[in-house]
Amino acid sequence: MRRLVTFVLAMAAVTAVCAKAKVTITVSNNRLQTITGFGAASCFGAMEPYAKDTQPVKLLYGDESAIGLNIMRMEISPNFEGDVKVPEWNYWDSPYDWNGSLPSAKIVKQRGGIVFGTPWSPPGEYKTNGTAQGGNADNQGNQRGKLREDCYDKFFPWLNTFLKWMHDKGVDVDAVSVQNEPDWWVSYSGCLYTPDEQLNLVKNYAHMLDRETYPGVRLISAEPLGFDPQYSDKLLNDATARNQVDIIAGHIYGHPPLVNLKNAAKKAKQYGKEVWMTEHSVDIPNDEERLPNWQEQMTFAQEVNECLQAGCTGYIYWYMRAHWAFVSTGESKYGDKNKVKNRLLPRAYVMSHFSKYVTGSTLMESTCSFDLVTNASIETSAFVKGDSLIVLAINTLSSDRDFIIKLPFNVTSGDMMLSWGNETDELCQKYPIEVAEPSQRLVVELPAKSIATYVFKIANEDTSVSSVTTAAKPTKEYYDLQGRRLVKPRGLCIERYSDGTSKKVYVQ
Repeated sequence: MRRLVTFVLAMAAVTAVCAKAKVTITVSNNRLQTITGFGAASCFGAMEPYAKDTQPVKLLYGDESAIGLNIMRMEISPNFEGDVKVPEWNYWDSPYDWNGSLPSAKIVKQRGGIVFGTPWSPPGEYKTNGTAQGGNADNQGNQRGKLREDCYDKFFPWLNTFLKWMHDKGVDVDAVSVQNEPDWWVSYSGCLYTPDEQLNLVKNYAHMLDRETYPGVRLISAEPLGFDPQYSDKLLNDATARNQVDIIAGHIYGHPPLVNLKNAAKKAKQYGKEVWMTEHSVDIPNDEERLPNWQEQMTFAQEVNECLQAGCTGYIYWYMRAHWAFVSTGESKYGDKNKVKNRLLPRAYVMSHFSKYVTGSTLMESTCSFDLVTNASIETSAFVKGDSLIVLAINTLSSDRDFIIKLPFNVTSGDMMLSWGNETDELCQKYPIEVAEPSQRLVVELPAKSIATYVFKIANEDTSVSSVTTAAKPTKEYYDLQGRRLVKPRGLCIERYSDGTSKKVYVQ
């Protein structure tokens, strides 16, 4: 079995050992967006038994877990509590109402996480086709399901009933979305909006979202299938709508992060809005019945990294439990690692490189000698969090590299978390990094076909994090002690700045 023995080194000790090919990351002192976190969905299908099995969230969420997720997405079902009559078109065999994600949501909140809800459809009686179904089905006569304009004034009061129900059950929901994939005409639960229709709904009716009763709740834009920037641009270009929306969201099916998502994030950044990628699954090619191979796991890591580089502050995967996701389903046909239900799969450990170490950090502007657009066989990123400087590298090449790290301030020793798939499939193994003396230039080993997270301690001196300059004066927001954003802060709050710093304050 191959073992990584040492990484050292301050630059003075490296001259004689640099025989391998090199890759370099140069980190500037310019800070970009702060990363809210990472998560997955607790929804129907692979999460069955939907209302009972909380083992996936116990394995995945919170500091006490091995993975460290902190955002959970759930469906806001069109059915109210007690409305458990399952329509004929609904192939899920458990009650399809708000009870479904409640047990998992409680655990996520208890562990300090964020819970947000997304409607796949508002209640059928509000829609043009009279059902929660999207309309793209034989029994619907291909009638496109849309929110009736005379029911626009019912939409946000309906979301308020969801917020109240969850609150009464012990879960304060942190955010609600306008719609799942408003641009995708489906046979299952769905509702179509054009960008102009979403603008009309948000501009003229979003003030009805009850932020007085639920002051921490944030509004998420509709989540288009391919992160079509038209949806978010329409909202942000209108001052009234812009003031109602807190988070710009979308999915990246069929559209790489550095295209639509990046374009949407540019405008969102102008107005200080968060950007969340709220659903994607990196599937197995040709629907083969197997677990992802290591190359596909590295592709997943590259996708998460590229979302952050494109401007994301949150990345939320699709199902928690699936053979192509984080927790095993118990189906032996997908391989030995999946045949025992509710075990962590390799993709979960790949995600932990981000969720365990990058959550709460601020992305630093950096350049890599491998260009992200034209040659992304090696990808890198750098982050700062407290007194830690975090460098992440993904090497898809079949050869080891000397990894030259150039920093804007001195760092001392730290740790390297390494995952790689050559022969042994070792995941998130920790190795110490010894630095001879505080240095701004290090050389460490970057193994072939690996994902590596280097966490350095920033030196406590003049060149340390305290002297790092920012491109603009930091802005501030207020949060309660559970991490929920406050529109009207009062009492004991957390005052958080865009440069990643925070402090407790009392607001009268």
